[in-house]
Amino acid sequence: MTGRMTMGWLPTGSGYDVALDKGRVVCRNAQGTRLRSLPASLKDDPVVAELRQLRDWLARHEAECVAEVERWMVRGLPVTLPVLTRVWADDAWRGALRDLVVTPYADGVPDLGRAGFLRDVDAGRGLGVVGLDGESARLSGQLFAVPHPVLLDDLDELREFAAELDVRQGVTQLFREAYRKPADDAACRAVLAGYAEARYAQLRHATTRATALGCVVRAGTARSRCWADGGAVDASIWLGDGDPGAEAMLGELEFTDAQGRGLGFGEVPPIVWSEGVRLAAALHAAATGGQGA
Repeated sequence: MTGRMTMGWLPTGSGYDVALDKGRVVCRNAQGTRLRSLPASLKDDPVVAELRQLRDWLARHEAECVAEVERWMVRGLPVTLPVLTRVWADDAWRGALRDLVVTPYADGVPDLGRAGFLRDVDAGRGLGVVGLDGESARLSGQLFAVPHPVLLDDLDELREFAAELDVRQGVTQLFREAYRKPADDAACRAVLAGYAEARYAQLRHATTRATALGCVVRAGTARSRCWADGGAVDASIWLGDGDPGAEAMLGELEFTDAQGRGLGFGEVPPIVWSEGVRLAAALHAAATGGQGA
């Protein structure tokens, strides 16, 4: 049950009935007529207060479901059929999962050749999907993945196909910024250099922006932790550690393992590269000046 549903009418102490409808507390009078707004007498009614608390909880629950599914995608984590079956019964989970591109997960990787848009989950029959050929299909197995968009071939064509199907994803997957790693080190260096040296009028602005993007900022460095092959990889960017009111200039994106060892470009997995460059691009876009400004 979520805030998108209309709940049963509940009586108040002043002769009105109230309910939760699409995230709003609504009211009807004793004759059953729905009112445009809540009467002033219901402002402090305990039933109304409880509905508002429930509404807030449902909103938090929906946000938590979206965040968890996004973690599956960004970390490349497989999820079992029993877990998907249990959560699919919840509107909030179903809203986060429906229409995502899903695949069977075998031999430690998603089977991208069997991808489809998720439409149903059944404990006995597996996942019901609309395949990338437009045909309905069932995906069997016990492990499944929500692949990161950087792993999907022909992403632009897939986005167009999703629009034709009127796909509406609760988690941004197909339209999440995806950055493919260049084939050689020189090209990788050129990409990262393009996001470095952008200036912020004040260091605190850079720090605030990095924090809003989910980074941990410590000792002047913004750090975003990614996962690949079961291990942690940090994408980090130097912001500065001086006066918060002083001008700041972005450093170059770097990748390190959990022990702090710098990684060569060849060691950076595709999802980690994409998420790191996504961070660098977002910080660069919010800066007040470009390189050398």
